[in-house]
Amino acid sequence: MLDAIKRLREKTSAGVMDCKKALKEAKGDVEKAIEILRKKGVKLASLRSSRAAKDGRIESYIHSNAKIGVLVEVNCETDFVARNEDFKKFVKDIAIHIAAMKPRYVKREDVPAEVLEKEKEILAAPLKDKPKETLDKILESKLEGFYEEACLLDQLFVKDPKMRIKDLLHALIAKIGENIVIRRFMRYQLGEEI
Repeated sequence: MLDAIKRLREKTSAGVMDCKKALKEAKGDVEKAIEILRKKGVKLASLRSSRAAKDGRIESYIHSNAKIGVLVEVNCETDFVARNEDFKKFVKDIAIHIAAMKPRYVKREDVPAEVLEKEKEILAAPLKDKPKETLDKILESKLEGFYEEACLLDQLFVKDPKMRIKDLLHALIAKIGENIVIRRFMRYQLGEEI
């Protein structure tokens, strides 16, 4: 049991008691325990989302070739959490992820309506002969792909492709116990069209 708790802590960074409870609920299955902890993180994140997050930090990242740079603002509720090592590591990881994966928006709600309509138009063009119901289902599926490419929270984490950024965020909220919000970012690439 101790070995399983240690492995679970390494994979999730959750507390000892949370790992112990999740493993007990999962009957010793580490993968199922990870799922239980992730669900708990989502639940806690939704409970905390109404609380104001006005502290935090702005992180910069310049890639080793000095041709890509990122500024990201991540907010939390208190300066105590802003100085927390787990929070600082999360913000740094988000900056590195943005440099590597080139998201355009933080979340789905940030995608402008005209961009979404244009994307739907492009995706629907080769499918114009399909019946309306089939077309709607196919478009919905293809839009998921668009969100996964364009929205930071929907992207798979570059350091752990089994986890989405929103899952990583929810895990940190569950661990720290405060509302945390990825507020905004700017990615610069040398020579990129403006």
